[in-house]
Amino acid sequence: MASFNKVILIGNMVADPELKTTPSGVNVCSFRIAVGRRYVKPSENQQQQQTDFIDIVAWRMQAEFVVKYFSKGKPILVCGAIQSRNWQDRDGNKRTTVEVIADEVSFVERKSVSDGFNSSSGDPGPTAPAAYSTSYESSPKFEEISSDDDLPF
Repeated sequence: MASFNKVILIGNMVADPELKTTPSGVNVCSFRIAVGRRYVKPSENQQQQQTDFIDIVAWRMQAEFVVKYFSKGKPILVCGAIQSRNWQDRDGNKRTTVEVIADEVSFVERKSVSDGFNSSSGDPGPTAPAAYSTSYESSPKFEEISSDDDLPF
């Protein structure tokens, strides 16, 4: 059976993120974002807005990126996969946590003039950091063929 697990969220940081390090020395950052969701209330047949709070986990360089460039209230784009894990609390009760493991995090808004954004040229300048992604894909290399005679078919 085929399956697909991909999440794309845009929301606002609920609190300042904190960088932690595992005993083996790997950086990790857990944070929460507030994401709006539209729904229709059956009794009123009118569209409503509700906010969901989604837990996100970023690892390694992504964790460092989030801590360095994002703070409470800032918008953020997160692409990743949903993961659930089971654990026991201090009282021995079984708990389940559902979170998004970030594959990619990025900015949502443009830098302001005070942040070094050159609005006249539309160029964010050298101070604008790039989004961080763990994607290992590279762009395909195409070769231009001068005539139809060179085609293999």
